[in-house]
Amino acid sequence: MSDQQNPVLTEAERKALDRKWDCKLGCPVELTLEVIGGRWKGVIMYHLTKGTLRFGQLKRLIPGITQRMLTLQLRELEADGLVDRTVYPEVPPRVEYALSDVGRTLQPIIHAMLEWGIEHQDYVYGLRGRNTAS
Repeated sequence: MSDQQNPVLTEAERKALDRKWDCKLGCPVELTLEVIGGRWKGVIMYHLTKGTLRFGQLKRLIPGITQRMLTLQLRELEADGLVDRTVYPEVPPRVEYALSDVGRTLQPIIHAMLEWGIEHQDYVYGLRGRNTAS
């Protein structure tokens, strides 16, 4: 990575950021991790960057997640304003999920995490003594 992509903060810049973000009140990084952290939220959001999906489609795209956990994570993402849930008055009911306007602002972060994972997966799995993700 170039220095432009990964700038190193000077001491003065770091102190200015520390003054701007009073971490006693909760750091912005902590907030971001709170709303997108955990095993599944980032994965769900990644799939939603590709467009609107129904519950069953998300479940098929994420085979390791249980139905209960997918429901819980989608509810939390919706409560945090990152995902829009649309229910259509049909029988059976059709429910679709999409990133909200605020959720779409996280696309660069989600894609950066994807790129980092691709670039570093062999290294991390090597340290963990396995060849692939489980």
